[in-house]
Amino acid sequence: MGRISATRAFVNGVITGPTSVTWDENGSITDVFGIQAGEAEFDAMLVPGFIDLQINGFGAFNVSSADTAQWSHVDKYLLNAGVTSWCPTLVSAPLDALRSSISMIEEQIEIRNSSVGIATTSILGAHLEGPFLGEALGAHVKNCVIDLDLNWIADLPACVTLMTIGAEQKETVAAIHLLREMGITVSLGHTRATEDQFSSAKQAGAQMVTHLYNAMSGVHHRDQGFALDVLTDDEIYASIIVDLEHVSKRAVQLAFLAKANRMIMVSDSVQSNSAHAPRLKDGTLAGSVLTLDQAVRNAVFHCSVSLTQALVSVTKNPADALGIRDRGEIKTGYRADLVVLNDDLTVVRTVSNGLSNSAQND
Repeated sequence: MGRISATRAFVNGVITGPTSVTWDENGSITDVFGIQAGEAEFDAMLVPGFIDLQINGFGAFNVSSADTAQWSHVDKYLLNAGVTSWCPTLVSAPLDALRSSISMIEEQIEIRNSSVGIATTSILGAHLEGPFLGEALGAHVKNCVIDLDLNWIADLPACVTLMTIGAEQKETVAAIHLLREMGITVSLGHTRATEDQFSSAKQAGAQMVTHLYNAMSGVHHRDQGFALDVLTDDEIYASIIVDLEHVSKRAVQLAFLAKANRMIMVSDSVQSNSAHAPRLKDGTLAGSVLTLDQAVRNAVFHCSVSLTQALVSVTKNPADALGIRDRGEIKTGYRADLVVLNDDLTVVRTVSNGLSNSAQND
């Protein structure tokens, strides 16, 4: 059994008063109820654990090449940023290399599933950002971006949860049907697809778009662009990198105004020792050094995004986009994935499946 309480909480899409949350020995929330302010453990805000659908690496860690020892440092880093669930992300690479990296992710999922008594993150599954992309390569290696291979996709292991593909690929519709049958969420990205291609991909079952504005045709008052198609669609989810380098403040604000209920903030973080988003020699952005808690602060304090919208975009929306129904909200029966935030939205405490990331276990 465990319990945590705070003077404010984000419950059912709104910020409420003093709230206590309890959970059982399996890490499932058993009760969410109001309390008196003086009874609260934290003078802060209790929110659901953050969900990051796109992490390639950070610091010295790289999802595609890390060994078991390097993976052992991942959980502390992410929990300190409020992330309780995430998708290790692989960029375009030779198919054999991708297979090897997917196997490592599969192994890490098993390790976390068997962990007892220590707080770990939950790996939702691999996000394959490529190699079946469209015409907007961004920082992906050109020779590694290839035509859709339906046989290769059909052999993917169950640990693959999300795949980004180009909407202009010749077999996009068939691939989307196959991926959806396999239970894999489809995101459209690195693309200059036409409006018809976007519509066909969405009708086939694509549920989201990868890093809105980046590596896609854009927004213009006369010329149709992929980003414009996305912004004016009320159903498809769109991820966005709010590091204030990939997307301007006004463009972030526009996205949340246009798609208030369908935005998903991601870090798209990569292995890097830089303080700024790394770039290729030609200036092309190549991922970020962002953490998801910093994204929330950037959105709220610099981009005129409401706190509730920002929180939904890192909790409920990513869970919904993947079809997950046991996290992303503070609700009875859900996982006890919880984050305590100060007024400046810094992380004070993270609880993952009922276990705290601090020295004190709850």
